[in-house]
Amino acid sequence: MFDYVKANHDLVRRFYKSSFVNVLSNLTEPLAGLIGIAFLGHLTEIGYLAGVGLATVLFNYIYENLLFLRISTTAVTSQAVGRDDQEAMLLALLRNGLIALVLGVLILILQYPIGALGFILLNGSPEVESIGLSYFYARIWGTPAVLLNFVIIGWFLGREQGGKVLLLTTVGSTINIVLNYFAIIRWDLGSTGAGLSQAISEYLMLLVGMLLVICSIHWQDLLTALRQFWNWSAFQATFFLNSDLLVRSLVYMSTWAIFFNLSATFGTDILAENTLLQQVVFPLSFLVEGIGFATETLIGNFKGQSANDQLLPLLQISLLNSLLVAVAASGACIVFPEIVFGLLTSHTELIEPLKAYVPWSLVVLSCFSIAWILESYFAGLALGKSLRKASLVAISLGFAPVAVWAWLAHSNHLLWLAISAFMLTRAVVLGFLLPQTFETNSTAAIVD
Repeated sequence: MFDYVKANHDLVRRFYKSSFVNVLSNLTEPLAGLIGIAFLGHLTEIGYLAGVGLATVLFNYIYENLLFLRISTTAVTSQAVGRDDQEAMLLALLRNGLIALVLGVLILILQYPIGALGFILLNGSPEVESIGLSYFYARIWGTPAVLLNFVIIGWFLGREQGGKVLLLTTVGSTINIVLNYFAIIRWDLGSTGAGLSQAISEYLMLLVGMLLVICSIHWQDLLTALRQFWNWSAFQATFFLNSDLLVRSLVYMSTWAIFFNLSATFGTDILAENTLLQQVVFPLSFLVEGIGFATETLIGNFKGQSANDQLLPLLQISLLNSLLVAVAASGACIVFPEIVFGLLTSHTELIEPLKAYVPWSLVVLSCFSIAWILESYFAGLALGKSLRKASLVAISLGFAPVAVWAWLAHSNHLLWLAISAFMLTRAVVLGFLLPQTFETNSTAAIVD
């Protein structure tokens, strides 16, 4: 690998540059979320923290399931960049943009049954549920903007324009923090104010994103692409890729939904503690995700160029860096728990028992770092079926047995073990499927 690094200085430079910018942009949104949680965590009533925590699980479930819009847009766009196909780049943006808009409007129409069903499944107390629903019905109005932002971000990532993604996420997160401060602290709007702040920031972020897109395209290319927009075979290929990625996302978020549902049955304190730990684990995992975005983009480029000989060396570099980042980030959390969790809540009675579970952040993030890079690799090749298979095996053989054991034993440690087993099983399955992707004709092509 090191000989490869010396011989391919330009690629390594591209990888680190893209990873660095993607990590920064990927951290801005969760940091804004952490600050919002911190505002709520310093309110007198602990129910605000638990209620918004449950609602956030529901939003994570919805949005992460629809993250295929970002992943598929990046995959198709990066392969088009590798082929230097301007028309295909624009069609990736337009087709997934239409899908995002339709799905966003549909979710708005169904918001009340989604909210009611979601909180029944999440199993919170009546007080916590009331607070959570207030947040949910305020934030849900930002859904069309969220999904369109997924597509725009995916498009810029596929074009290796991480600087524009960083600008977008910084604008959205800064606005969200400012609005959260006024809504929660100054205007005392509680969970409703937090939800509205998030929704408004998404639309302002979308406005900036659309302006950046307009400045990035040539109108003659756009007119040419529009003539091919309704190509049925191309839409069919997009649908199949997105459906495989949707199954993968559904499985992934179902594990976290079950995790928090079981946490709620263990009591409000355990739910609040797991919410706090998850609010730290998720932003740290976003460090790894930033490296994964760079991996997906470059792998897609290589696929478009038919440069299969560069796939394995890039994968090795990505895995090494992601694992180092995961270990270092979780290590800081383990060594300084009072500082990290003290920023999120003034309820010191939660921090002391939480220390017993903090070491799980190292296990979860280490397993996640390997699984995520492998998923990014397969996503860049547009091998959605492999991602679907790995997720289904992971929840069936990795997560479910240990989660049942945790429920029967009423053990929060086993609950974190179940999440870790899910991550590890995904990595093992994808690792088993990996060798065949290095063959010249084995990777699937995207139909434009």
